[in-house]
Amino acid sequence: MSNTIAPQSLNRTRWLTLIGTIITQFALGSVYTWSLFNGQLSQKLDSPISQVAFTFGLLSLGLAVASSLAGKLQERFGVRYVAIGAGLLMAIGLSLTAQASNLFMLYLSAGVLVGLADGAGYLMTLSNCVKWFPERKGVISACAIGAYGLGSLGFKFICSYLLSIHSLGTTFIIWGVMAMVMIICGALMMKDAPKQQTQNSATATTIRDYTLAESMRLPQYWMLSLMFLTACMSGLYVIGVAKDIGEGLVHLSAQTAANAVTIIAIANLSGRLVLGVLSDKIARIRVISLAQIISLAGMSILLFTTMNETTFFISVACVAFSFGGTITVYPSLVSDFFGLNNLTKNYGVLYLGFGIGSVLGSLIASLFGGFTITFSLIMTLLVISLVMSLAIRLPNKGMELKQVYQHS
Repeated sequence: MSNTIAPQSLNRTRWLTLIGTIITQFALGSVYTWSLFNGQLSQKLDSPISQVAFTFGLLSLGLAVASSLAGKLQERFGVRYVAIGAGLLMAIGLSLTAQASNLFMLYLSAGVLVGLADGAGYLMTLSNCVKWFPERKGVISACAIGAYGLGSLGFKFICSYLLSIHSLGTTFIIWGVMAMVMIICGALMMKDAPKQQTQNSATATTIRDYTLAESMRLPQYWMLSLMFLTACMSGLYVIGVAKDIGEGLVHLSAQTAANAVTIIAIANLSGRLVLGVLSDKIARIRVISLAQIISLAGMSILLFTTMNETTFFISVACVAFSFGGTITVYPSLVSDFFGLNNLTKNYGVLYLGFGIGSVLGSLIASLFGGFTITFSLIMTLLVISLVMSLAIRLPNKGMELKQVYQHS
């Protein structure tokens, strides 16, 4: 009797976990509306917009750091309680942001606290959901990360409306409460994924599970890390300064250049859905190679052509499409290389590349001045990454051969 009920119960649990993850990811994606608040915060704190905008760089760094630690928290407390904690911390961070009276308090509340909350919930719930669906990892990643992207779009309208009828402080508090309620509701629908069965025979075709320490001793781990850092650096830098590129390099009006934000949002979401689904049809590392080629095409337009309005929008769309697709496919790609059971930890440390990439492009641009040097560096790293993605092999291939020789 129990044998017939168990599969049905497990199936219901995993679909509920998927729905809960989508709701949670939608709320967590709301942090990408941050640019809406820069102008008003600059006036309130009497500080330059560039210093206020640095809050988002800190938030991205906090997100990456918390993502790298989320695996340990999940092991100790379980996905549900960590996600609930993330929702509560996000509400606290945004409530404190509403009271911020100086830059330090803004950096601490919106940068550190909200970033840590977002990171604690984002990667852990995503990895847990992917583990529930080992047979369709790409589609599930696309659903979860697509919801994260849609969250930024949905909350853009919600927060814009709130700002039009409420004060800045009240908007932050309402946003925090809305996000907290959604994250907690989503968390209550989730359960920790069961451990995946691994095969130990010499002829096993399944990937064995590598611990974080074992993964980090393999060259493949660092190759994947560099590829991920490059994708994040190119995507986050170009997305962050797209409007400025349009005005400075293409000489578009501020209003026309601002349309790049909409183009980027559509391309980013398209990349997540198209490449996520494609990654279940062909080898995921080939999908990454394809994303790198598309990004290279976009960067080539930015570097080597005299752009007009059309080619400018095509170039930023290529970079955004590639970035969205890469961060969707990567969790499943990492599980292909190092197994599903330790995915949250293995991908967590690698995900630090997101935080480093978010500040590296801006740092290089401010140190050396202008777009050209930054674009040239990104282009060089993309070429290196493409060569790596074409050369890299699964770590267990060599081990399988050794085992075959040992057994013969």
